Amino acid sequence: FGSLLGLCLITQIITGLFLAMHYTADTTLAFTSVAHICRDVQYGWLIRNMHANGASMFFICLYSHIGRGLYYGSYLYKETWNTGVLLLFLTMAAAFMGYVLTVITNLMSAVPYIGTQLVEWLWGGFAVSNATLTRFFTLHFLLPFLIFATMLLHLLFLHETGSNNPTGLNTNSDKIHFHPYFTYKDLLGAGLLLTTTMCLSLFTPLLLGDPENFTPANPLSTPPHIKP
Repeated sequence: FGSLLGLCLITQIITGLFLAMHYTADTTLAFTSVAHICRDVQYGWLIRNMHANGASMFFICLYSHIGRGLYYGSYLYKETWNTGVLLLFLTMAAAFMGYVLTVITNLMSAVPYIGTQLVEWLWGGFAVSNATLTRFFTLHFLLPFLIFATMLLHLLFLHETGSNNPTGLNTNSDKIHFHPYFTYKDLLGAGLLLTTTMCLSLFTPLLLGDPENFTPANPLSTPPHIKP
C-alpha cells in the first residue's frame, strides 16, 4: 500500500493544481467557483471528482497501510513509524482544510471549539470570513508538498531498516531484485487503484460524499445533525 499512497499523493497534487487555477478563495464566490469548475471548465467535473474521490482512496490506502504495519510489528522501527504517524496527521490536516474550501454548511461547525481566542485567531476575526478561507486554502495548497518531503524522509528511514514481515525474522538471505517482481506487482496495484478511482468518478461520483456538500454556507442556520 505504500506505493499506492505515493500514487495517490501525486494524483492529488496534479488534480489539485488544475483545480487551483479556477478556484476562488472568497466566501461569496467559493461555492459558485466550484460549480463553475464542474459546469463550465472543460473536463473540470472529472478533475474535481477525481480529486474528491482520490482523497477517499488515499485514506483507504492509508488505513490499510497502518493496519499492515500494526500486524507486522513495524512500530518497532521507531524512526520509520514516527515519520509515518507524522504523515497521518499532515494528511488529516490537508484533508480537513480541503473539505472546508467549498464553504459548505458544515464549515460553520467543522472547526473544533477549543477556546474563544484560539478560534478567533484561526478564523482571522469574529466569524468565518475571507481571511479564514484564504489561509485554509494556502495551507491546503502547501501541505501536500510538506507531505511529499516527509514521505521521502519516511522512505529514507525505511531503506535503512527494511520492511518487517509476518515472521519478524531477518530475511536478508532471501532478498530478491526489485525488478521485475515488485515492479509488476506495483503496476498491478496502481492499475486497480486508478481504475477504481475512475469508475467512482465517472459512474458514482457522489457515493462517498456528504449530502450537505450541495448546500451553500449559511452562518444563521446550523445543519440539524450538528450538535449542539
